[in-house]
Amino acid sequence: MFADHNMQFSSTYQSPLGEMTMTGTTECLTSLCFNGQKGVAEVFCNDLERRRLPVFIETKQWLDRYFSGANPDFTPKFEFITGTPFQLLIWRLLMKIPYGEVVTYKSLAEEAASRLHKTAMSAQAAGNAVSRNPIAIIIPCHRAIGSDGSLTGYAGGIERKSALLSLERKSKQG
Repeated sequence: MFADHNMQFSSTYQSPLGEMTMTGTTECLTSLCFNGQKGVAEVFCNDLERRRLPVFIETKQWLDRYFSGANPDFTPKFEFITGTPFQLLIWRLLMKIPYGEVVTYKSLAEEAASRLHKTAMSAQAAGNAVSRNPIAIIIPCHRAIGSDGSLTGYAGGIERKSALLSLERKSKQG
């Protein structure tokens, strides 16, 4: 049997954009997704034992702060339990996007190519990695947009992506 720190547990959070499910170990968050979300959610948001863990309490506090229109000044402890080296790189790059700002999939691909010492990488490859981000909002995949400024590709739905970006822009201006 695994020790508790290796077992996965779950909890839910009622956000203004719909219920979310988080999973984690006794030590850290491993996923956060909107219920019914495509892709990643199918892997993580399942019927695990529900538990009130410190990391879930901290994540809910982070989400409360975020949805109240504030840029949280802390990040819940998290761990990626899946992901290719390329996906992990893209997810780390997402974390560098400032609150209330956006970057293009193309610029993510260019930065990844540079870090991997490659001449080029496709925006589609970056987009595919972004779409597999297991920790929504905290790892801000909603801040990646098309080169033409379009809100493309968000596993939680374009309406949610638009709402998240609007929330950040509004609070940054105010």
